[in-house]
Amino acid sequence: MAACLSFTATRDRCNHLYFSVAGLRSITVNLSGDTIVRCWVPSRPSPAKPKLLLIHGFGANATWQWTPHIRPLLRAGFDLYVPDLLFFGGSFTSLPARSDSFQAETLMSFMESIGVERFGLVGVSYGGFVGYWMAAMYPEAVERLVLCCAGVCLEERDLEDGLFVVRDVNEAASILLPQTPDRLRRLVSLSFVKPPPAIPSLFLADYIHVMCTDYLQEKTELIHELIKHRRLSDLPKINQPTLIVWGEQDQIFPLELGYRLKRHLDENSQLVIIKEAGHAVNLEKAREFYKHIIAFMLDSSSKSKSKSKATMWHRISSSFRSLSMKNFAPNYPLLSGEKTTKDDSVNPFSS
Repeated sequence: MAACLSFTATRDRCNHLYFSVAGLRSITVNLSGDTIVRCWVPSRPSPAKPKLLLIHGFGANATWQWTPHIRPLLRAGFDLYVPDLLFFGGSFTSLPARSDSFQAETLMSFMESIGVERFGLVGVSYGGFVGYWMAAMYPEAVERLVLCCAGVCLEERDLEDGLFVVRDVNEAASILLPQTPDRLRRLVSLSFVKPPPAIPSLFLADYIHVMCTDYLQEKTELIHELIKHRRLSDLPKINQPTLIVWGEQDQIFPLELGYRLKRHLDENSQLVIIKEAGHAVNLEKAREFYKHIIAFMLDSSSKSKSKSKATMWHRISSSFRSLSMKNFAPNYPLLSGEKTTKDDSVNPFSS
């Protein structure tokens, strides 16, 4: 289907326009000549605002997963940074590394290159794996984090033990990287408690052509690298305040992994289970999800290692008490080398 007639390509351009109108601009940073990161950043960043990094999961690109949350988070007073992970959207590397920790190194290198030294982060699914490693490797940079349906505590043996709906990594890749309409329908049915109405195969094939065919081999390698030889005993424990959000009926990463992560992090974490939601809880229950993010990120009573951090969060929290979060607040007690930056902010409807 030609791009001008493609529903998916048109939707993608609309997403870009939405981000631009909301006050974000797309930039591309070349890290040492072998890795390129595209990210949406504030058009007018403010030193007084807390910085929030939003990391998407497997799927299309950053704009498709974060569009419902951009305006509420901006209204809450955050400067947002919304990157494409490597091999998604406009980000790419010629290096052979495929681990989630390498993705974390790359994002940290990007944030340093644009002068953002400290921030909170939200990681959805695979993005949560990346965010977890950022918190583990760069504790001085990541102040606190939200992990949504991120099965970071999974083990390779969980596949054989029947924890998942798939029995091996290849089957998992065939679902997470659908190449036929039927496979895409299967992915949607596993991700949502209430899947969208039946979609004609023509539109599903268009989505696959536009969003699921680029860097297919590299994305497959990401999945294999994520699971092979994975053991919970190898997972470092992070110390930052962490909010764990899970869809009660998640069929991709079952809720057991949420409980496992809570046990792993112990008292430094909180687990919120959202009812009538599956793996795509960030889309299926978008409003409830972003309210939890805002309440947690602006909760001045959370434990903090730095009094200066707590002071900043208290100031921001006091400024946005009108965001109708009274029902949520009580739930939270508490790389390197030459870098060049290119501004990608152009008319999203231009050719």
